[in-house]
Amino acid sequence: MQTVSEIHESDRSANSLMPPSETYMLDVGGMKCAGCVKAVENQLLRQQGVLAATVNLVTEAALVECEPGVDPLTLIQKLTDSGFPSKLRYAQSEVDEAESLTPVEKQQQETRRQLRQVVIAALLLLASAIGHLDHLGWIRVPGLSNIWLHWGLATIALIGPGRPILTDGWRGLRHNMPNMNTLVGLGTLTAYSASLIALLFPGLGWECFFDEPVMLVGFILLGRALEQHARSRATGAYQSLLALQPSIARLIRVPSELTAVPLTNAAILEIPASRVKVGEWLQVLPGDKIPVDGEVMAGQSTVDESMLTGEAMPVLKQVGDSVTGGSLNLSGAVTIKATRTGKDTTLAQIINLVETAQTRKAPIQGLADIIAGYFTYGVMALALLTFLFWYFIGIPLWSDQIAAHVHLMGSAHALMPTHLPAHPSTPAPLLLSLKLAIAVLVIACPCALGLATPTAILVGSSLGAERGLLIRGGDVLEKVHQLQTVVFDKTGTLTLGQPSVTDLLPLSQDWSAQTLLQIAATAERGTQHPLAIAVQQAATKQNLPELAAQSCHTEPGYGIFALVDNKPVLLGTQAWLEQHAIPMSPEAASTAQSLAVAGKTPIYVSVEGQLIGLIAVQDCLRPDAKDAIAQLRQMGLQVFMLTGDQPTVAASIGQALGLSDAEIFADVRPGQKAVIVRQLQAAKALPPQLPNSKPPFFRRKRQTPLVAMIGDGINDAPALAQADIGIAMNSGTDVAIETAEIILMRDQLSDVVEAIRLSRATFEKIRQNLFWAFIYNALGIPIAAGLLLPFWGIALSPATAGALMAFSSVSVVTNSLLLRRRFAA
Repeated sequence: MQTVSEIHESDRSANSLMPPSETYMLDVGGMKCAGCVKAVENQLLRQQGVLAATVNLVTEAALVECEPGVDPLTLIQKLTDSGFPSKLRYAQSEVDEAESLTPVEKQQQETRRQLRQVVIAALLLLASAIGHLDHLGWIRVPGLSNIWLHWGLATIALIGPGRPILTDGWRGLRHNMPNMNTLVGLGTLTAYSASLIALLFPGLGWECFFDEPVMLVGFILLGRALEQHARSRATGAYQSLLALQPSIARLIRVPSELTAVPLTNAAILEIPASRVKVGEWLQVLPGDKIPVDGEVMAGQSTVDESMLTGEAMPVLKQVGDSVTGGSLNLSGAVTIKATRTGKDTTLAQIINLVETAQTRKAPIQGLADIIAGYFTYGVMALALLTFLFWYFIGIPLWSDQIAAHVHLMGSAHALMPTHLPAHPSTPAPLLLSLKLAIAVLVIACPCALGLATPTAILVGSSLGAERGLLIRGGDVLEKVHQLQTVVFDKTGTLTLGQPSVTDLLPLSQDWSAQTLLQIAATAERGTQHPLAIAVQQAATKQNLPELAAQSCHTEPGYGIFALVDNKPVLLGTQAWLEQHAIPMSPEAASTAQSLAVAGKTPIYVSVEGQLIGLIAVQDCLRPDAKDAIAQLRQMGLQVFMLTGDQPTVAASIGQALGLSDAEIFADVRPGQKAVIVRQLQAAKALPPQLPNSKPPFFRRKRQTPLVAMIGDGINDAPALAQADIGIAMNSGTDVAIETAEIILMRDQLSDVVEAIRLSRATFEKIRQNLFWAFIYNALGIPIAAGLLLPFWGIALSPATAGALMAFSSVSVVTNSLLLRRRFAA
């Protein structure tokens, strides 16, 4: 088996052969269904230098990974020429406000446009319906029953609110990328053309059904308006996140003017927050949003950081404390120095992470994407086959049954030219075949397939962001749902990561406790390990000066070697001393054992080859650690703990957490953590599953358990990368956070439970959405094709089929929105 260092060395060698890639986020317009999504992805992947492309229908965004040197403007031009107007997505702070609308303003603009179209289509539909009242045996409205009026209504419907559908459908067909608008456009134009022929050539004896195009356009637009409203609700959390970005900053012209006296207006200059530079001083008044990440230089205040952590309680900020851009200053005026600006701020990184997460697809979407790529072509082929079957086979074979049930096709709503007798006893075979073919075209809904997964992921990831859970994508949500094993690092994860020195135990009268601590703190100088920091802080509290030190060497997981006052000093674990053949007396071993049983970590200190004393350090458990582990077990998960502590200390901590000896890995070196995770992944025996767990749907079985690793330090990064799901505490190192797939912004272990609950609830919605999207099309298309017509006389008019199609998309988005209620429960 390869060691961890060998594995990472091979990874680095492999990566060194691969050129670095660049990633762009594009705003893509004109997408209406899953077919459009597939068309955009294919268009991007055909471009030279594009390595990967992922498109999200709900957020109308494309995440494109390219080789260095690829011009994103070329990609944008290709998409725009193909009928999908695109542009680069910038952080709002980088956008010229005079030239660009915010996402919220764009959404409001689109809603108003759709509302106008729906109102016009509704008025046309109302006039058409009133004109047909006499056909139902109701009153006759003079003038509204005239066939030429209904031709005019249909014409206005197509060239007015229906024109975008027709132009977009034709554009997709012309570029060999047919979409939902292509299907609807073909259906409405076919109905209109057949009615127009009947009107112009009355000798054919055909009926006119100009009401069908009017109703189709009306129902489609109404459905899209409802869908847009549901999408707005689904993206509400993300839009709220964008709205947190401050627009104005109060720049202090000359920081040296800062005194206890309030600053005058002349000393302050208001500038766009995007123009603030690192190192500049800013004034933040009560009620202002903090414009950038910074450090408080003067004043104190309470700050609302709920946008970052999900915690509603304000946090006191004083001189020296850090503040986060986008948080709200509540009570007092403060002066801050900018430490991170623009894309580097915490809020900008969170927004970027959420954007990326909502674009990355869950693997379960793969089947829907494959089907969507061919869906429109398949539907058009089915419509053609439907027409041919009924015209040449169906109508001649079942003419009597069809005549008995012809009213169900909607002929009672049809109009005959005024100079012909009203409704014939049976419709012409050509018209009946056309109506069935049109119903097939308009009932098929690639949109429902395209919305099934991204809407659920959008709501799920937004819910996570609201609660301080940053999840990197839909693929992460799906894997979390399949987790079976959870592994916790101890220090800084199960514990607070703030150990303190509890005991100083010299083993000889030649050494005092202060000298023992002074030597240890000197040797630990420059080391950032939590135990080293605890020793240094203890020495600082006692005002112990540092000694002369040199030749310091750290062995991760073992200890430190240093020359202190030209004397060799070893500081660390028992194994570290054993490696250097340092003798240990029975008294020292007994003392160390007593400390370990008490849950304290003994640090061994030797000088010139002799053990001179022990330093005991203890780190408190997080308040919610035990409860979090208990809840994970109730969810059917197996829990393990990794620690570099010796077995006795680990057993004491494990006992406090309710862990058995078999669930504790003690005396683990940093390089061994990834190896243990790999061993758990390859375990033959799977942990018990939830007794009420549902069988997988649209999911292949996995033979080995999925493992999550929760950590916070640099030494946890290999294990976080090795695990199927890496979860990092926000207080952890940047390396750990970059490696992890989930970041716990609130540093609460209970959020691990929440992340798994959220994943399971989200994945359940995805399965429901995909199930209904597939079932809807699997049942709706055959019924629209006339499957039930010969036997039960049940058939769908094109208008009814269009209404059902619109309803399917709305139902999928609405079902995803129910996730909020489910997760809250």
